[in-house]
Amino acid sequence: MSRWTSGADRWRRRTARVGLVGAALAGLVAGLVVGGPPAGASAEASAAAGGRKTITGEIDGAEYRIELPARWNGTLVLYSHGYFLAEWVPEGVQLANRVETEQWLIEHGYAVAASKFRNDGVGYGVQDGVTDQVALLDWFEEHVGEPRRTVSSGMSQGGLIAALLAERNPKRFDGVAAMCAEYDTHATWNSGLDITFVVKTLLAPGEDIELVRAGEDAAASRDALAAAIDRALETPEGRARLALAGAVANIPGWYAAHEPKPRTTDELVAAQSLWTKWAYSYGIGPVGRTELEARAGGNPSWNTGIDYGRLLARSSQRDLVRDAYAAAPGGDLGADLKHLAKAPRIRPDAKAVAYQYRHGIVRGTTPAPVVTLHSTGDGGAVTDQERWYADQIRRHGNSSSLRQLWVDRGGHCSFSSADELVMLRTLLDRIDDGQWPSTTPTRLNASVSAMGPAYQKVLDLGTGADLPLEPAYTNFTPPRMLRPSR
Repeated sequence: MSRWTSGADRWRRRTARVGLVGAALAGLVAGLVVGGPPAGASAEASAAAGGRKTITGEIDGAEYRIELPARWNGTLVLYSHGYFLAEWVPEGVQLANRVETEQWLIEHGYAVAASKFRNDGVGYGVQDGVTDQVALLDWFEEHVGEPRRTVSSGMSQGGLIAALLAERNPKRFDGVAAMCAEYDTHATWNSGLDITFVVKTLLAPGEDIELVRAGEDAAASRDALAAAIDRALETPEGRARLALAGAVANIPGWYAAHEPKPRTTDELVAAQSLWTKWAYSYGIGPVGRTELEARAGGNPSWNTGIDYGRLLARSSQRDLVRDAYAAAPGGDLGADLKHLAKAPRIRPDAKAVAYQYRHGIVRGTTPAPVVTLHSTGDGGAVTDQERWYADQIRRHGNSSSLRQLWVDRGGHCSFSSADELVMLRTLLDRIDDGQWPSTTPTRLNASVSAMGPAYQKVLDLGTGADLPLEPAYTNFTPPRMLRPSR
């Protein structure tokens, strides 16, 4: 058995065990780790052990949950969830990235609250999320009390919502904690189009695949893209083209949270292709785009004027592409780039582009301190989002109000509860003291270790396994975004 075959089989076995688990991304993280009580048509409160209270209800069709500690310290953490696929909507309302985080906060006197957003939180609900979270905050202040300080937290797409809430309501939030966030989701959808465009053009030529405006053909187009990726993994030439598809969007070759970063070219491409298949063909591929297009009033993505050779030249993954083509006897990178250059382009609908600019991009103002947390191997929300965000804050906000933290793992939102709590406590220290505490990896990892073993588990989206991992805070410099919206 060849080294490639054994590596590829290992990745396939992992993926086959969980079906669409990888596609759910942020929504599945929330769905697996915590569930809440069902919401009624009106608010209901129940006493919990030690005087705790659970309040559930609906506001304008959006389910919400509030957990109050026995003795409230005056701080409210308002949590925004990530992107839910229709196939993977969790029960109840999540209040943190992990259930242990929620429990720790309540036990230590913090109130936590979240809206699930209307439409069960499915799809590109950024506009809904901002509206529904503000409505919940209004309700909390009227019926529970005005917080002494309010933190806006969120993960993945919810990280964008968390930042937008503070930008658009500057007097109501004292800090932002954004995990594995996408601050320019318009760029994400454009880069997702680039990935699937390369797959369709080079790996499924002549097939009936609609990348945008797919309508009733969306599921068939999604499945055809996934099948093309699976076929391509069988040959060196196919793997080289898969490396190119991932590289035009800076997708890293690290998918598994519980394993070290792959080292060989074949293993790196195999890991990268899992992002291409599950995140960009299934997650925000033709089916996800159909939902976005319904909200936006058309297709917001385009590749008119895009030179894929230039994207590759600036990509953090260009060396992987060159290595993959060098290992493919029949591979010709120059010919493939020329083929892409000649392929018909996709144009956007102006109305939909305007929608994305209104709802899908932060400005970078910093009315409150912001702490971010990202995995270095995240291919669902690529790390260049953090570099772009820092650039926007330098232009429009105050760089001293931003602190960006990193854990050295593969996977999307692959954080332990200890990672999450150390991030939140870093932000709270900044709010209280007016200056950031030390955030060296050594100090952060010591703080993670001090939380104890109950807080060390990390969910691997590729397997569904939830296992303890060693602390992994690190220093990291992300690449530049290839197709920023501004």
